[in-house]
Amino acid sequence: MTQSILSDMDSEGVNSIADTVEAMQVASVIEDTFYNIIIARDIPEHRQLVKLVSLSDNTRPTHFTYPSNTRKLEEIRYNTSTSSISQYSLVHFVEPEVFLDRMRDSANNVVSVLDVNSGTKLFIRTDVAPTYYTSFDDDHIVMNSYDASVESSLKTNKTRAFGYIIPTFSQTDDFEPDLDDVMLPYLLAEAKSTCFSLFKSGVDPKVDQAARRLKSYVQNDMYKTKKENQRPKYGRR
Repeated sequence: MTQSILSDMDSEGVNSIADTVEAMQVASVIEDTFYNIIIARDIPEHRQLVKLVSLSDNTRPTHFTYPSNTRKLEEIRYNTSTSSISQYSLVHFVEPEVFLDRMRDSANNVVSVLDVNSGTKLFIRTDVAPTYYTSFDDDHIVMNSYDASVESSLKTNKTRAFGYIIPTFSQTDDFEPDLDDVMLPYLLAEAKSTCFSLFKSGVDPKVDQAARRLKSYVQNDMYKTKKENQRPKYGRR
C-alpha cells in the first residue's frame, strides 16, 4: 500500500517503509485511515466470541472487566449449569440506575461488595446464578448474583460474550490490515486521497472519486453470507 501510494504521488520508491521519512508518513496515514474506517462501522470480521476477564477476587465475586480491545459487546451468557452438561444462559444488560433500584440489602442470601471506583456498597445475591448485569464506568462489568453453593465467584471460563473488537495495526513491511478483501481497496483509496491532500496540497479527482465509490459499495457488501434486509421494528415484537 505504501509503495502504491508513493508511486501514484510520483515520489521516491522504497523497499521498506523505514527507507524514507515520506514512506513512514504514508504508513502513518494508512494506519490512521484504517482506524477511522473500523471505528465508524460494524465490520463483520471484527465481530467474534470473547470471554470476560474475571477480577478473581472473592470480595468482588461478580465483577469482570471487558476483554482487551473490545469496542462493544452485544451479548453476554454465563454457564449456569450445576452439572457436567453446560447450559449458557443469557445475562441481560440493564442501566446502572435499574441495577441499583433492584438491589435489596435486607433480603436473605445477600452480601455487600464495594464498587471498584467509588467504594459504594453493592448488594449481591449469593443463591442464584446471574441474570442481569451493568457497568458503572464502561470498564468493569458487575453481575447481580452468583450461586455460592457452586462457586465462590464467577469465572472467566464460564462466560461467553459476543461483540466487536478493535484489531491492532503494525507499521511493519509484512503486516496485513485485518480487513476483508472487499474493504482493502477502500482503505487504499481513502489513504491515497488523504496523502494527496496532505503532501501534494490537493486531492486528485480520480482518486477521490474512487474512494467515494468504494465507500458506497462496501457499505452493502461487507458480509460473505447473505443477510436479510434489516427493517425497523417500530416497537413491535
